[in-house]
Amino acid sequence: MMHAATSLLKSSNISQPFPSPFQRRFCRWIADPSSAHLPPKHLQNYRISLPPLNCTASADSVQHRKMASNDGQGFRDPRIAGISSAIRVIPDFPKPGILFQDITTLLLDTKAFRDTVDLFVERYKDKNISVVAGIEARGFIFGPPIALAIGAKFVPMRKPKKLPGKVISEEYSLEYGKDVMEMHVGAVQPGERALVVDDLIATGGTLAAAIRLLERVGVHVVECACVIELPELKGRERLGERPLFVLVSSD
Repeated sequence: MMHAATSLLKSSNISQPFPSPFQRRFCRWIADPSSAHLPPKHLQNYRISLPPLNCTASADSVQHRKMASNDGQGFRDPRIAGISSAIRVIPDFPKPGILFQDITTLLLDTKAFRDTVDLFVERYKDKNISVVAGIEARGFIFGPPIALAIGAKFVPMRKPKKLPGKVISEEYSLEYGKDVMEMHVGAVQPGERALVVDDLIATGGTLAAAIRLLERVGVHVVECACVIELPELKGRERLGERPLFVLVSSD
């Protein structure tokens, strides 16, 4: 599939400064992540790409992405375009053929960073949420300011042997093996209402594990919230009926 798409791109006009709709169509990442032969922990922020002709962070060359809600009825907010354009796409990192979704440029843009947090706060401030659970590691960036703004506590969901106290663990499957997520015992109480936060949803494995871990101790997961969604990996399907809210989608 990669060879065929590459041939089609070579036969098209690549001298234009920005990608044509034809090139963009064939520069979409391949939905099957196993073709990338990546270790599981590297799947979250990567996309398979053809040669990096069309890989640029400018707003003109990246197709505008829309606001997506948990019920699938997207709505547009004037802040979304600035957030989307502030996310840099780096080609061939960490290996050739990979497009990396880099949020560090979003963090450098104070307006885009503030708008990102504000959009989440506006959605959750009146939903009686007492716990914001952030998934390691980028969930630790967005989770704490959201938690402070809505009056909730922040609970880190960490990789094995990172938390010093007694933990409860949840094992989950990845494309090439298994991983484990941990949370401190006593960090949450039965009956609390939680929001699960991460920067990006791809295959949905870590979000699903976080939900199971919280529900095992009697917490009600109100929603999952991510800045970016890579819908071709169908991560929403792994969440079952739990709602997901994202700001920008790479559709």
